[in-house]
Amino acid sequence: MSRKPTAIDQIADSYLDWMVAESPSYATYIGRPGGEDKLDDESPAAAAKSNAKAAEVLRQLAAADAVDDTDRVTKDAMQRTLQLDIDTYDAGLWRRNLNVIASPAQGIRDIFDLSPTATEQDWVHLVGRSNAVEGAIDGYIETLREGIKANDTPAKRQVTWVLNESRKLASADGFFHTFAAGAKTASGELPAALKADLERAANSASDAYGKLAAFLENELLPVATAEDAIGRERYALLSQAFVGAKLDLDETYEWGKEELARIVAEQEAVAKEIKPGATIREAMDHLNSDPKRKLHGKDELQRWMQKLSDKAIEDLGKSHFDLAEPLRKLECMIAPSNSGAIYYTGPSDDFSRPGRMWWSVPDGVTEFDTWTETTTVYHEGVPGHHLQVAQAVYNREELNSWRRLASWTSGHGEGWALYAERLMEQLGYLEDPGDRMGMLDGQRLRALRVVLDIGTHLGKPRLDGTSKWDFDYALAQMHENVYDSPEFLEFETSRYFGWPGQAPSYKVGQRIWEQLRDEAAAKAGANWDIKAWHKKALNLGGIPLDTLRYALSL
Repeated sequence: MSRKPTAIDQIADSYLDWMVAESPSYATYIGRPGGEDKLDDESPAAAAKSNAKAAEVLRQLAAADAVDDTDRVTKDAMQRTLQLDIDTYDAGLWRRNLNVIASPAQGIRDIFDLSPTATEQDWVHLVGRSNAVEGAIDGYIETLREGIKANDTPAKRQVTWVLNESRKLASADGFFHTFAAGAKTASGELPAALKADLERAANSASDAYGKLAAFLENELLPVATAEDAIGRERYALLSQAFVGAKLDLDETYEWGKEELARIVAEQEAVAKEIKPGATIREAMDHLNSDPKRKLHGKDELQRWMQKLSDKAIEDLGKSHFDLAEPLRKLECMIAPSNSGAIYYTGPSDDFSRPGRMWWSVPDGVTEFDTWTETTTVYHEGVPGHHLQVAQAVYNREELNSWRRLASWTSGHGEGWALYAERLMEQLGYLEDPGDRMGMLDGQRLRALRVVLDIGTHLGKPRLDGTSKWDFDYALAQMHENVYDSPEFLEFETSRYFGWPGQAPSYKVGQRIWEQLRDEAAAKAGANWDIKAWHKKALNLGGIPLDTLRYALSL
């Protein structure tokens, strides 16, 4: 039986409706109709409007009484989230929001990956959305100019990277022209007039990114800060926002070093299982030379992902998790972009668009190693992000729309996904030492970046106790600890330098999830039921981790 909506539910749902109305991209992301031909306003006025709305909703929540535990959790989660939104706005972070992976420079383009393309009307909408790129870019430039006026600019390293990416998007063979050239519906080709409209819109969108590139080169880059580190005060704020919990950053840095050493020791033991007497690198080279662990081409990669995902859903749905029928469909997709990112997008509110795992394959990459990516499928799919996100979307009997669709913190989400990787090992799905080595390689990266990220932005001594972290030292540590291409390592290091506090949230989030589980198991003793605990925790939705701790105590 569905829970009767309360005053706090109404506040939450009303706020989500406002978010959808103000952000056409967000509406597309969660599968709400409306705004398919539009993009978000990225101007300073829009940022101020969002900040004022957050303050208004906080006042409404303060005046509303919680009638049950669900209300208490909603109120706590919303108050924490909205107050941090206000605090980050007051800190001026909105006016220097530019980095290599997750700023409006990427978001304006990225939403096209999720935009519907099945019908002729969908492509009519995409003409409008492509034409809207110019206005979104203009607003974004205006915002970054506010940072210039305040002498509060992003780092040169980030500006240079985004400048180069913007030039690619502005080129004749960039995304927008390729996207328009490949346009077709599920049933066939588009009318010639619509194709012509799409090409003109592609020109407009490409020109807009050309305008952004010119601004970055001529106005922002000359005044961008040479300093990568954001400093302790701002870092603490961003860390709390990403993790969803307030951390002792100095203790977390020391824990990160210990965790890194522990994982290295675990890898050394697994390496000897793979090849007696081998070092970690030798074992990995051995795995890479194994033709049975190779996939050739995007089609084979997609089929392998889908098969592995389907088996995990079938197996775990019988034994360890309650998987409702809508959750049993996860589509594994090759993304239309080529950034190298692997990511998950949740189902639409009505599940007409299922949850999807996306792999953005870089140009020229044609071979893939299953030993490195088996755990990735579990991370993005089941029991990782898909189980977590889709379960919250499905739980409409208990949760309001904001809790189901909008409440998300990286520490909760990415922490759960890393927790899921280890869980699959514990359940016996990584018995193959190669697959286990792949999982440990990912875990080692996540542990390293706790140390790298905090060390860089707080000006900590290097691991050998000498001078402070800098980019060259951080990149050297990535090469020493992570088995991947030089291009990937440089991109990832640049990501950590430009997106402070986000990268550690994965491993720190995993740590908190495991602490909460172990505390509950110790308390329950012989009555411990991990399946029931997982269901209870996931049914709460993607709340901040401090709220999760509070909710599990009720």
